Parts: sequence; C-alpha cells; structure tokens
Amino acid sequence: MKVSELFQIPMFSEFKLIAGQKGVDRELQNVNMMDAPDIIDYLKPNDWLITSGYHLRNNPDFFYTLVAQMAERGCAALGIKTRRFMNDIPEAVVRLANERSFPLIDLPNSLSLVDIGNQTLTQILDTRTKELQFAIDTHQQFTEHIMSGESTDRLLKRLSDMIGYPTILLDSYLKIIAASNRAFAHGLFTDRLADFEQTLFQQKANFASFSQMDSHQTYSLFVIYTYKKKRCFLLVCGHVPLSDRLLTLTVEQAMNVLAFELMKDEALEQTERKVRDAFFTNLILGAFSTRDELISRATEFGLADRQRSVCVVGELDADADPMSYTHFQMETDEVYSFLEGETAALPFAAHLFVRDHVCAIIFEVVASGDHGLRFLTPYLKKIQERVARFFSHTLSFGLSHPFSSLEDLPNAFHEAADALHAGAQMGKRAFLQIYQSRGIRDLLHRIPTEELSALYEQTLQELAHPKKEEEQVLLHTLFVFLESNCQISETAKKLFVHRNTVIYRIDKCENLLGADLKDPDTIFQIRFALRMKPLIERSSVTELRKNFKN
Repeated sequence: MKVSELFQIPMFSEFKLIAGQKGVDRELQNVNMMDAPDIIDYLKPNDWLITSGYHLRNNPDFFYTLVAQMAERGCAALGIKTRRFMNDIPEAVVRLANERSFPLIDLPNSLSLVDIGNQTLTQILDTRTKELQFAIDTHQQFTEHIMSGESTDRLLKRLSDMIGYPTILLDSYLKIIAASNRAFAHGLFTDRLADFEQTLFQQKANFASFSQMDSHQTYSLFVIYTYKKKRCFLLVCGHVPLSDRLLTLTVEQAMNVLAFELMKDEALEQTERKVRDAFFTNLILGAFSTRDELISRATEFGLADRQRSVCVVGELDADADPMSYTHFQMETDEVYSFLEGETAALPFAAHLFVRDHVCAIIFEVVASGDHGLRFLTPYLKKIQERVARFFSHTLSFGLSHPFSSLEDLPNAFHEAADALHAGAQMGKRAFLQIYQSRGIRDLLHRIPTEELSALYEQTLQELAHPKKEEEQVLLHTLFVFLESNCQISETAKKLFVHRNTVIYRIDKCENLLGADLKDPDTIFQIRFALRMKPLIERSSVTELRKNFKN
C-alpha cells in the first residue's frame, strides 16, 4: 500500500501530514515501533516507523539525523506522537523532510502504537490479498485465452484493452513477433524507434522507461526470459509506473503467459529447423533417387522447381582469439537464428538452411545473370552490417551463379562454398565473393580423388598437409602470392605484413619445394595443385559420410 492510503482508513481520521507531501506515493510494506535510539540499524526500505517521540525530545540533532537516514534508506514514513513528549517538531527537520519528500505524520494520543501497528498491518495484508487474487484472475484470463487457441496478437489486444496502451512483443533482436495493432507497430518502428534499436538491444535491466523528445511519447520496456535465458521484449507504448501495483501485476501476468507461449514456439521451431536442415544435407549429398522425389520433398520446404534463384553460403569469420567448439557452435546458432529473422523480413522469398558450420540461403530472384547478383548485394551488405551491430562477429558470404532447376542446387551450393573459401583464403573479412567460373575445376570432378591427391602431394610435398603453424603460414602465403600474380607488395598488403617477410617466406617455400617460383611452368603447377585442395577435401568428407551412412 502507499503512504497516502493511511489517511483513507477511518480509524486514522485524526492523522495529520506535517511534512513531505510529495512523498505520499512511497510504498509502505511494514510497520516498526521505535523503542531504542539505535532503531535506524533495524529499519528496512519501505518501513513505516511509528514512535511516541520519547527518544527525540530535546534532541534535535538526533531527530534530524534519523529523518536523513530514513530517507536515504528508502523508508516509507515517520509517524510521531508530537503531543506526548514533544511540544513541536524542529523547523530544520520539517525543511529536510520536505526537501527529501519524506512524509512526517502527526499521530493522535488517542490511539496506542500497538493499535496503529495492527491496523496498518491488517490493511497491508488486505491489499496484498486483493493483489494476489487480482493476479490469479488475470493470469487465468490470459491462460484461458491461449489455451483456447487464440493468437498472441489477440492476447496482446486484450492486455492493451486492460492497461489502456498499445503493446508490442519483440524478439531478441527487436523484430516484431506480435502486436495489439500490427499496422501501428510497424509504423512505430519505421518512423520513430529505429534510432533506439541499438540502445534497446543493449538494455540489461528487466525494466526500462524512455521518452522521445519530439513526440513527447513515453515507452515502457519489459524483458521476458525464455529458453536458456533467451530474451524477448514486451514494449508498452505508455508509462507503466512500477508503483502502480495493479497495472504492473497485469503486465507481469501477461508476461508469464507469453514466456510459456514463446518457449513452446521455440521448441516447435527447433524441431522444424532440424528437419529442414536434414533435408538440405540429403539434397546436397544427392540422397534422393529420382527427380520427382526431390521436387516433392523440396516443395514441403517452400522450394519451387524452375524458379530462378541464387545460393548464398555464409560463415562467421574466424577470430584471432581461440574459442571452444561448444562456445563457437552456440555463437553460430545464435547468429543463424538472427539471419532467419532477417531473411524473413526481405521483400522477396528466401529460404535458410544450416549445414555443419555454414548457412545456405536460397534467394528467389527475378533478374537474370549478373543483374540478379547485383540486386542481392545491397540486401546482403545490410545483413552483414546488422550482424556486426548485434554480435561480436563479422559474417562473410559466397554467392553462386543463378540457377533454375532444383537438380542444379547442389552444384550452386558448391559454387557458393568455393567462393566463400576463396575469399577467406585471401584473408578478407565481412566480404561478398561471387563465384568465378573455373573450367579446369569442372574437368577435375571427372578425375578420381586418389589421383588428384597423389598429384597434390607430389607438387606441394611437405606443405601438402601442414601440421605445424609455420607450415600453415607458408602455405597460406604461397596461395596469396600466386593469386596476387606473384607481386610481393600486393601480397604483403593482403597479408598485413612487411614485404621482406613475404620475400623470406617465399624463399623458404622454394627451398622446401625445390622449385623456382619465377618459372611459369612451376607457378602453373603449384596453382593447379592449390586449386585442387578444396575439391579433394570436399570429396574426402563426402566419401566418409557415405561410408558412415552405409
């Protein structure tokens, strides 16, 4: 209950407010009676202290200190029988109480402190009982609403009707899940709250209230915790003072029901995601025996045959600091979950799948050839910017050439993966790399992997399968050097090292390989071998999976 409610109790009709008028909205949760000069050590926030004033008489300094300490501790009020042992209250104390908005209440001699305490506790208990019953009834209303199959939008509409403000349910990255008024919600985020997005996302407290200066609109943001402390947000387009218990209880009960609903939806989405990703893996590995089976299964996941599309493969850029596999996988899953929301908001169809540590997005495009790729570029760059804004990672993309037949999707995936690998090999970060057609690589697909591996190992010798860090650095430097047309300065620029370092590494490579890297035939042979490396690795992984499956 609030301090102001004390004056509404018939038994307390003779109570008089001496000072601290602005503090009558303070929360009152307990009553304490003063019987010792060291009472301040036993007081808690929201306590109402009642006293006969015996220890305050003829001691204005102690009186002043007591009021100051109670106000600082967050106590509710101080009630004094001013006509029992005191003649009046010092002006300095009254002035302090007004400055601190701390209520001082004159208690009549006709009521004993015990009666005042008992009546106050009874009123507190009655208030709490009513609040509890209200919370139970409200929770039951919201639960019945969801159990009857009504949508989350409808639940928010009911909440909005009860509290008098529009409400919006947001996911972890402030995308709209549901709203009491969808049109209002989308207009609000487009016109007003886009600039607050980063601030809202970084919000750590369970509740925040903020206002826009231009519109003079106040918003209240509540955090809803779901699966594994994942956060969602309930945005109320109005001021919800935490001191208003009934209003706060209404919002809290709605949040409890929403949390369970969100966890249920998350469980269903995880199951659907696993099924969808399993289908995509089987598609890439060629597990479907007939074209009809492929098209039938693809239709279940929204993929249409004879639809011009582009396959984009994305992966988090490697960090300099090592990270455990479990932590990396959790970070990756979180980013890819974010991407799912981003792609769903695009003005054209996009289908996201996850395979191992990369994600594959199938974008449906209207333009053909390079026009389709240029059409996608600004959208992909915006997604990269948003990932960098919300996460401590950067994301890179490799793009395939446009394709139309679902039977060409595995090849498009490999094109995009090759483009991603090529960009990473060049030391780039947060890049968009379009697949460059390599006729030789297409021919290499027809050669047995064993023969390719033998040629690769014969050409690169000790650098073919580097295990030591120095060998890995040398192989990477050699790759960048050859891709830079053997230009020392260009290689140094791409590797962020001094040109003398590049010269030293290339000399060491020549010694290990017993080759002259100025000879055109040698350069061609080594570049040819390096081009075979991703093809050999992919073929080996595919063969292992097939053996495991059998």
